[in-house]
Amino acid sequence: MSEFALRRIDLRGATPSLSQLRAHLPRGGVDVEAVLPTVAPVVDDVRTRGVAAALDYTERFDGVRPDRVRVPADELTRALRELPADVRAALEVSIERARAVHADEVMPETVTEPAPGGVVSRRWIPVDRVGLYVPGGNAVYPSSVVMNVVPAQVAGVESLVIASPPQAAFGGLPHPTVLAAAALLGVTEVWSVGGAQAVALLAYGGVDTDGSDLDPVSMITGPGNIYVTAAKRLCRAVVGIDAEAGPTEIAVLADDSADPIHVAADLISQAEHDVLAASVLVTPSADFAAAVDAAIGVQLGFTKHLERVRTALAGSQSGVVLVDTIDQGLRVVDAYAAEHLEIQTRDADEVAARVHNAGAIFVGPWSPVSLGDYCAGSNHVLPTAGCARYSSGLSVQTFLRGVHVITYSRDALAAVGGSVRTLADAEDLPAHGEAVRLRFETLEGEALAPETVNGAAR
Repeated sequence: MSEFALRRIDLRGATPSLSQLRAHLPRGGVDVEAVLPTVAPVVDDVRTRGVAAALDYTERFDGVRPDRVRVPADELTRALRELPADVRAALEVSIERARAVHADEVMPETVTEPAPGGVVSRRWIPVDRVGLYVPGGNAVYPSSVVMNVVPAQVAGVESLVIASPPQAAFGGLPHPTVLAAAALLGVTEVWSVGGAQAVALLAYGGVDTDGSDLDPVSMITGPGNIYVTAAKRLCRAVVGIDAEAGPTEIAVLADDSADPIHVAADLISQAEHDVLAASVLVTPSADFAAAVDAAIGVQLGFTKHLERVRTALAGSQSGVVLVDTIDQGLRVVDAYAAEHLEIQTRDADEVAARVHNAGAIFVGPWSPVSLGDYCAGSNHVLPTAGCARYSSGLSVQTFLRGVHVITYSRDALAAVGGSVRTLADAEDLPAHGEAVRLRFETLEGEALAPETVNGAAR
């Protein structure tokens, strides 16, 4: 057992404003602006020179230069064939549950008749081609393949390409578990490229070393490091992006009914991702906070990635926020707007129902964040850095565009034409009104009397 204590922010007896809470709560973060000057030349070079530039940067940053960008089909087949049976079975569970949850997200087409003869319907049209980024830094992420591919497939996206960094240990291919997950999901196009150069190549496309086309995509999703995030920002005028994801984070709202061993384990599980990961406990019980500290100390004794975890837990982005009541704790977690929020309190269902801001909410002692990472059926690509105040996690809707289809009859247009012309004149856009008036003049061979168009004279 080692001594450990999360830093304390004591709000007991205080009533900080919302702005004060947002300013002083522990928060992980990265300065994307600071790396833009480094990333911009990479993006520009890939835009200009295509695959040659991407491979140059791959060799420089990843220490390996693949023979070609697109992974050969037989490598995907081999990776799936050699995937350990237990890993394949676990991935199949993850895929099955994710498909079930995401299938229920599909929204039906709506048809509205705001007036007789006038119909406005809303169709959902999938993005035609999507690039899915799967990182390859501190860990291997076949789960990210599942979480990105499944909602895109359910949405009906016809063309998917996965980009993942090449690994020197695997002959310049992405990690074989990533390749196997892609094959298991039926994705046949995988690019061996990572980092900012991957985002740029997805956005602009190119010609592979064998002369085959690498078509650009219309949208890029998936998490990545600060350089990937900066490249997404630089390319978002060219392609759609899901979000600018920051370091992962967990907040746990708990009272003394919770098990400190469980809470400690959950805080450690997020710290395992990255030294910048944020692990925050909000509780009205100082004794419970001390018990969590003690449990962390014990568990650090058998934690594999000890230095990474200890650095994240000791960082300014992690800590304990002491509050007077669970009600005050709710105000704190809403201000924080965590990527992952656990509720481990008495009446956890009722408390969770009062949360407004969170990427995903995990209710009760048997719903840890790690369940959501893999097999709950929910999506683990979630908003970070407080973005859960206004945005959602990855879903089927991410890959769909709602398009209004307007169908009006002659009589329906005539009934509202006067209002159209009046508003056009009010905005000093008379040609808009003429586009209505001239339809009736054309139909009748002479101008329709103004008063007959919704009774409005010009």
